[in-house]
Amino acid sequence: MGFLPGKVPTEILERIVFKNLGVKRSDVVVGPTAGVDVAIVKAGEELLAVSTDPITGAEEWIGWLAVNVSANDVATCGVQPRWFVSCMLLPEGSKEALIDKICRQIDKAARQLGVSIIAGHCEITPGISHPIVVGCAIGVAEGGKYVTSSGAKPGNSLILTKGAGIEGTAILASDKRRELLGTFDEKFLKKAENFFEKISVVEDAITAFQTGGVSAMHDPTEGGVAGGVHEMADAAGVGFQVYEEKIRIPEETRKICEFFEIDPLQLISSGSLLIAAEKERSEEIVNRLSQKGVYVSVIGETKKPSFGRKMVTRKGEKTDLVRPISDHLWIALAKQL
Repeated sequence: MGFLPGKVPTEILERIVFKNLGVKRSDVVVGPTAGVDVAIVKAGEELLAVSTDPITGAEEWIGWLAVNVSANDVATCGVQPRWFVSCMLLPEGSKEALIDKICRQIDKAARQLGVSIIAGHCEITPGISHPIVVGCAIGVAEGGKYVTSSGAKPGNSLILTKGAGIEGTAILASDKRRELLGTFDEKFLKKAENFFEKISVVEDAITAFQTGGVSAMHDPTEGGVAGGVHEMADAAGVGFQVYEEKIRIPEETRKICEFFEIDPLQLISSGSLLIAAEKERSEEIVNRLSQKGVYVSVIGETKKPSFGRKMVTRKGEKTDLVRPISDHLWIALAKQL
Protein backbone atom coordinates (compact mmCIF):
# COMPACT_ATOMS: atom_id res chain seq x y z
CA MET A 1 0.00 0.00 0.00
CA GLY A 2 1.35 3.43 -0.94
CA PHE A 3 1.48 6.56 1.17
CA LEU A 4 -1.56 8.69 1.88
CA PRO A 5 -1.71 12.23 0.40
CA GLY A 6 0.36 14.86 2.16
CA LYS A 7 3.73 14.84 3.87
CA VAL A 8 5.86 11.70 3.73
CA PRO A 9 6.10 10.10 7.23
CA THR A 10 8.97 11.29 9.40
CA GLU A 11 10.54 7.84 9.55
CA ILE A 12 10.89 7.85 5.74
CA LEU A 13 12.58 11.25 5.87
CA GLU A 14 15.04 9.97 8.44
CA ARG A 15 15.64 6.63 6.75
CA ILE A 16 15.96 7.88 3.16
CA VAL A 17 15.75 11.62 2.53
CA PHE A 18 18.12 12.83 5.25
CA LYS A 19 20.74 10.26 4.20
CA ASN A 20 20.97 11.64 0.67
CA LEU A 21 21.99 15.27 1.10
CA GLY A 22 25.04 15.70 -1.08
CA VAL A 23 28.27 17.06 0.34
CA LYS A 24 28.63 18.44 3.86
CA ARG A 25 29.54 22.12 3.86
CA SER A 26 30.64 24.29 6.75
CA ASP A 27 28.40 27.14 5.58
CA VAL A 28 25.25 25.07 6.24
CA VAL A 29 24.39 26.14 9.77
CA VAL A 30 21.00 24.40 10.01
CA GLY A 31 20.24 21.68 7.49
CA PRO A 32 17.37 19.23 6.97
CA THR A 33 15.96 17.98 10.28
CA ALA A 34 12.62 16.47 11.27
CA GLY A 35 10.26 19.21 12.38
CA VAL A 36 12.46 22.04 11.05
CA ASP A 37 11.17 23.67 7.87
CA VAL A 38 13.92 26.26 7.35
CA ALA A 39 17.59 26.07 6.41
CA ILE A 40 20.09 28.56 7.84
CA VAL A 41 23.13 29.09 5.61
CA LYS A 42 26.09 31.44 5.81
CA ALA A 43 26.65 33.73 2.81
CA GLY A 44 29.69 35.89 3.43
CA GLU A 45 29.10 37.62 6.75
CA GLU A 46 25.32 37.13 6.64
CA LEU A 47 23.07 34.28 7.74
CA LEU A 48 20.21 33.49 5.35
CA ALA A 49 16.96 31.71 6.25
CA VAL A 50 15.61 29.69 3.30
CA SER A 51 12.41 27.68 2.97
CA THR A 52 10.39 26.07 0.20
CA ASP A 53 6.83 24.74 -0.02
CA PRO A 54 4.47 23.52 -2.75
CA ILE A 55 0.86 24.57 -3.14
CA THR A 56 -0.99 21.60 -4.63
CA GLY A 57 -4.61 22.67 -4.14
CA ALA A 58 -6.73 25.80 -3.68
CA GLU A 59 -6.42 26.87 -7.33
CA GLU A 60 -8.36 30.09 -6.78
CA TRP A 61 -5.72 31.36 -4.30
CA ILE A 62 -2.67 29.37 -5.36
CA GLY A 63 -0.32 32.30 -6.09
CA TRP A 64 -1.27 34.08 -2.88
CA LEU A 65 -0.64 30.96 -0.84
CA ALA A 66 2.68 30.15 -2.53
CA VAL A 67 4.22 33.41 -1.32
CA ASN A 68 2.67 33.47 2.13
CA VAL A 69 3.31 29.85 3.10
CA SER A 70 7.03 29.99 2.25
CA ALA A 71 7.37 33.45 3.81
CA ASN A 72 5.73 32.14 6.98
CA ASP A 73 8.42 29.51 7.41
CA VAL A 74 11.18 32.11 7.14
CA ALA A 75 9.38 34.36 9.62
CA THR A 76 9.20 31.56 12.19
CA CYS A 77 12.96 32.02 12.51
CA GLY A 78 12.35 35.62 13.55
CA VAL A 79 13.59 36.65 10.09
CA GLN A 80 11.81 39.07 7.74
CA PRO A 81 11.47 37.45 4.27
CA ARG A 82 13.06 39.52 1.48
CA TRP A 83 13.10 37.44 -1.71
CA PHE A 84 10.88 34.88 -3.40
CA VAL A 85 11.43 32.35 -6.20
CA SER A 86 8.52 30.51 -7.84
CA CYS A 87 8.15 27.41 -10.01
CA MET A 88 4.76 27.22 -11.76
CA LEU A 89 3.68 23.87 -13.23
CA LEU A 90 0.49 24.14 -15.30
CA PRO A 91 -1.66 21.40 -16.86
CA GLU A 92 -1.93 20.96 -20.60
CA GLY A 93 -4.55 23.25 -22.10
CA SER A 94 -3.90 26.07 -19.63
CA LYS A 95 -4.69 29.54 -20.95
CA GLU A 96 -2.93 32.88 -20.57
CA ALA A 97 -5.62 33.99 -18.12
CA LEU A 98 -4.52 31.36 -15.58
CA ILE A 99 -0.88 32.50 -15.72
CA ASP A 100 -2.02 36.10 -15.37
CA LYS A 101 -4.15 35.28 -12.31
CA ILE A 102 -1.39 33.37 -10.54
CA CYS A 103 1.24 36.03 -11.25
CA ARG A 104 -1.05 38.82 -10.06
CA GLN A 105 -1.65 36.94 -6.81
CA ILE A 106 2.08 36.37 -6.31
CA ASP A 107 2.72 40.07 -6.96
CA LYS A 108 0.01 41.21 -4.52
CA ALA A 109 1.18 38.91 -1.72
CA ALA A 110 4.83 39.87 -2.24
CA ARG A 111 4.05 43.60 -2.19
CA GLN A 112 2.12 43.27 1.07
CA LEU A 113 5.12 41.53 2.68
CA GLY A 114 7.78 43.79 1.16
CA VAL A 115 9.19 40.85 -0.80
CA SER A 116 10.88 40.95 -4.22
CA ILE A 117 10.37 38.22 -6.84
CA ILE A 118 13.92 37.42 -7.98
CA ALA A 119 13.63 34.33 -10.20
CA GLY A 120 11.38 31.50 -11.24
CA HIS A 121 10.15 29.05 -13.84
CA CYS A 122 6.82 28.54 -15.62
CA GLU A 123 5.94 25.53 -17.78
CA ILE A 124 3.11 23.41 -19.14
CA THR A 125 3.58 20.02 -17.50
CA PRO A 126 2.11 16.81 -18.97
CA GLY A 127 0.40 14.45 -16.55
CA ILE A 128 -1.03 16.90 -14.02
CA SER A 129 -4.67 17.94 -13.75
CA HIS A 130 -4.36 21.20 -11.83
CA PRO A 131 -1.75 23.93 -11.29
CA ILE A 132 1.09 23.43 -8.81
CA VAL A 133 3.19 26.33 -7.57
CA VAL A 134 6.38 25.67 -5.62
CA GLY A 135 7.71 28.69 -3.75
CA CYS A 136 11.02 29.47 -2.06
CA ALA A 137 11.40 32.40 0.34
CA ILE A 138 14.68 33.83 1.63
CA GLY A 139 15.52 36.34 4.36
CA VAL A 140 18.55 37.69 6.23
CA ALA A 141 18.91 37.06 9.96
CA GLU A 142 19.67 40.57 11.23
CA GLY A 143 22.69 40.52 13.52
CA GLY A 144 22.88 36.76 13.03
CA LYS A 145 19.94 36.27 15.41
CA TYR A 146 17.30 33.61 14.75
CA VAL A 147 15.38 30.73 16.31
CA THR A 148 14.24 27.42 14.87
CA SER A 149 11.52 24.97 15.89
CA SER A 150 14.24 22.85 17.55
CA GLY A 151 14.81 25.45 20.28
CA ALA A 152 11.90 24.60 22.58
CA LYS A 153 12.95 23.67 26.13
CA PRO A 154 11.08 21.86 28.93
CA GLY A 155 9.10 24.42 30.91
CA ASN A 156 8.30 26.71 27.98
CA SER A 157 4.78 28.00 27.49
CA LEU A 158 3.10 26.94 24.26
CA ILE A 159 1.29 29.86 22.63
CA LEU A 160 -1.03 29.63 19.61
CA THR A 161 -2.33 32.49 17.46
CA LYS A 162 -5.66 32.69 15.59
CA GLY A 163 -6.77 29.09 16.11
CA ALA A 164 -7.00 25.72 14.39
CA GLY A 165 -7.68 24.92 10.75
CA ILE A 166 -7.32 28.41 9.25
CA GLU A 167 -6.12 27.43 5.78
CA GLY A 168 -8.16 24.23 5.62
CA THR A 169 -11.35 26.14 6.36
CA ALA A 170 -10.65 28.56 3.52
CA ILE A 171 -9.77 25.79 1.05
CA LEU A 172 -12.91 23.79 1.80
CA ALA A 173 -15.13 26.88 1.62
CA SER A 174 -13.63 27.62 -1.79
CA ASP A 175 -13.10 24.19 -3.37
CA LYS A 176 -16.20 22.50 -1.91
CA ARG A 177 -18.49 25.50 -2.20
CA ARG A 178 -21.14 23.73 -4.29
CA GLU A 179 -21.57 20.92 -1.75
CA LEU A 180 -21.52 23.28 1.23
CA LEU A 181 -24.17 25.58 -0.25
CA GLY A 182 -26.76 22.92 0.51
CA THR A 183 -26.18 23.53 4.22
CA PHE A 184 -24.61 27.01 4.58
CA ASP A 185 -25.47 30.34 3.00
CA GLU A 186 -23.23 32.52 0.81
CA LYS A 187 -22.43 34.95 3.62
CA PHE A 188 -21.11 32.15 5.86
CA LEU A 189 -19.03 30.59 3.09
CA LYS A 190 -17.59 33.92 1.97
CA LYS A 191 -16.49 34.65 5.52
CA ALA A 192 -14.87 31.20 5.72
CA GLU A 193 -13.15 31.60 2.34
CA ASN A 194 -11.77 34.95 3.47
CA PHE A 195 -9.68 33.06 6.03
CA PHE A 196 -7.17 33.04 3.15
CA GLU A 197 -6.49 36.67 4.08
CA LYS A 198 -5.34 35.51 7.54
CA ILE A 199 -2.70 33.13 6.16
CA SER A 200 0.34 35.33 6.85
CA VAL A 201 2.10 34.97 10.21
CA VAL A 202 5.03 37.20 9.25
CA GLU A 203 4.07 40.19 11.39
CA ASP A 204 3.00 37.91 14.26
CA ALA A 205 6.30 36.00 14.24
CA ILE A 206 8.48 39.12 13.99
CA THR A 207 6.50 40.79 16.79
CA ALA A 208 6.91 37.77 19.09
CA PHE A 209 10.62 37.41 18.30
CA GLN A 210 11.34 41.08 18.91
CA THR A 211 9.44 40.98 22.21
CA GLY A 212 11.97 38.49 23.52
CA GLY A 213 11.88 35.20 25.37
CA VAL A 214 11.00 33.11 22.29
CA SER A 215 12.69 29.69 22.25
CA ALA A 216 11.08 28.34 19.07
CA MET A 217 8.35 29.04 16.53
CA HIS A 218 6.56 26.84 14.03
CA ASP A 219 3.62 27.29 11.67
CA PRO A 220 1.27 24.30 11.76
CA THR A 221 0.64 23.47 8.11
CA GLU A 222 -0.16 19.90 7.02
CA GLY A 223 -1.40 17.89 9.97
CA GLY A 224 -2.85 21.00 11.56
CA VAL A 225 -2.24 22.14 15.13
CA ALA A 226 -1.90 18.55 16.35
CA GLY A 227 0.76 17.83 13.73
CA GLY A 228 2.50 21.15 14.39
CA VAL A 229 2.90 20.51 18.12
CA HIS A 230 4.30 17.04 17.39
CA GLU A 231 6.71 18.46 14.80
CA MET A 232 8.04 21.01 17.27
CA ALA A 233 8.46 18.25 19.86
CA ASP A 234 10.28 16.11 17.26
CA ALA A 235 12.67 18.94 16.46
CA ALA A 236 13.36 19.91 20.05
CA GLY A 237 13.23 16.47 21.68
CA VAL A 238 10.66 17.49 24.30
CA GLY A 239 7.32 16.30 25.62
CA PHE A 240 4.27 18.50 26.11
CA GLN A 241 0.83 18.92 27.57
CA VAL A 242 -1.83 20.93 25.75
CA TYR A 243 -5.36 21.77 26.81
CA GLU A 244 -8.13 21.21 24.28
CA GLU A 245 -10.31 23.97 25.72
CA LYS A 246 -7.51 26.51 25.19
CA ILE A 247 -7.21 25.79 21.45
CA ARG A 248 -9.50 28.17 19.61
CA ILE A 249 -11.63 26.66 16.85
CA PRO A 250 -13.40 29.41 14.87
CA GLU A 251 -17.12 28.86 14.36
CA GLU A 252 -16.70 28.52 10.59
CA THR A 253 -14.00 25.88 11.07
CA ARG A 254 -16.05 23.94 13.60
CA LYS A 255 -19.17 23.83 11.44
CA ILE A 256 -17.36 22.91 8.22
CA CYS A 257 -15.42 20.16 10.03
CA GLU A 258 -18.66 18.79 11.46
CA PHE A 259 -20.13 18.78 7.94
CA PHE A 260 -17.23 16.69 6.58
CA GLU A 261 -16.82 14.69 9.81
CA ILE A 262 -13.17 15.64 10.24
CA ASP A 263 -11.04 16.79 13.17
CA PRO A 264 -10.20 20.53 13.17
CA LEU A 265 -6.99 19.82 15.11
CA GLN A 266 -5.79 17.72 12.14
CA LEU A 267 -6.76 20.27 9.47
CA ILE A 268 -4.06 22.28 7.69
CA SER A 269 -3.52 25.44 9.72
CA SER A 270 -1.32 27.92 7.83
CA GLY A 271 -2.16 31.25 9.43
CA SER A 272 -1.68 29.91 12.95
CA LEU A 273 1.63 30.44 14.72
CA LEU A 274 2.90 28.10 17.43
CA ILE A 275 5.36 29.75 19.83
CA ALA A 276 7.41 28.15 22.60
CA ALA A 277 8.49 30.86 25.02
CA GLU A 278 9.99 31.33 28.45
CA LYS A 279 7.10 31.28 30.91
CA GLU A 280 8.04 34.60 32.48
CA ARG A 281 7.89 36.30 29.05
CA SER A 282 4.77 34.59 27.71
CA GLU A 283 2.31 37.14 29.10
CA GLU A 284 4.23 39.98 27.46
CA ILE A 285 4.22 38.13 24.11
CA VAL A 286 0.47 37.51 24.39
CA ASN A 287 -0.15 41.16 25.22
CA ARG A 288 1.99 42.47 22.33
CA LEU A 289 0.19 40.24 19.83
CA SER A 290 -3.22 41.09 21.29
CA GLN A 291 -2.45 44.80 20.89
CA LYS A 292 -2.04 44.13 17.16
CA GLY A 293 -5.50 42.59 17.01
CA VAL A 294 -4.30 38.98 16.89
CA TYR A 295 -6.27 36.36 18.85
CA VAL A 296 -3.69 34.50 20.95
CA SER A 297 -3.73 32.12 23.90
CA VAL A 298 -1.44 29.92 25.96
CA ILE A 299 -2.50 26.36 25.08
CA GLY A 300 -0.05 24.34 27.17
CA GLU A 301 3.56 23.82 28.08
CA THR A 302 6.56 21.78 27.05
CA LYS A 303 7.81 19.00 29.32
CA LYS A 304 10.73 16.62 29.63
CA PRO A 305 10.65 13.88 26.98
CA SER A 306 9.74 11.24 29.57
CA PHE A 307 6.44 13.04 30.26
CA GLY A 308 5.09 12.07 26.86
CA ARG A 309 2.85 14.07 24.55
CA LYS A 310 -0.48 14.66 26.22
CA MET A 311 -3.72 16.54 25.71
CA VAL A 312 -6.21 17.31 28.45
CA THR A 313 -9.65 17.06 26.84
CA ARG A 314 -12.57 19.38 27.48
CA LYS A 315 -13.91 16.69 29.83
CA GLY A 316 -10.70 16.84 31.86
CA GLU A 317 -9.37 13.49 30.65
CA LYS A 318 -5.67 13.17 29.89
CA THR A 319 -4.89 11.36 26.64
CA ASP A 320 -2.12 11.12 24.07
CA LEU A 321 -2.43 13.88 21.48
CA VAL A 322 -3.30 12.29 18.15
CA ARG A 323 -0.51 12.35 15.56
CA PRO A 324 -2.06 12.85 12.10
CA ILE A 325 -1.33 10.15 9.53
CA SER A 326 -2.64 12.41 6.76
CA ASP A 327 -4.11 15.90 6.89
CA HIS A 328 -7.88 15.79 7.24
CA LEU A 329 -8.18 18.23 4.33
CA TRP A 330 -7.52 15.29 2.01
CA ILE A 331 -10.31 13.28 3.67
CA ALA A 332 -12.78 16.11 3.11
CA LEU A 333 -11.71 16.76 -0.49
CA ALA A 334 -12.06 13.07 -1.34
CA LYS A 335 -15.59 12.73 0.04
CA GLN A 336 -18.35 12.23 -2.49
CA LEU A 337 -21.44 13.87 -1.06
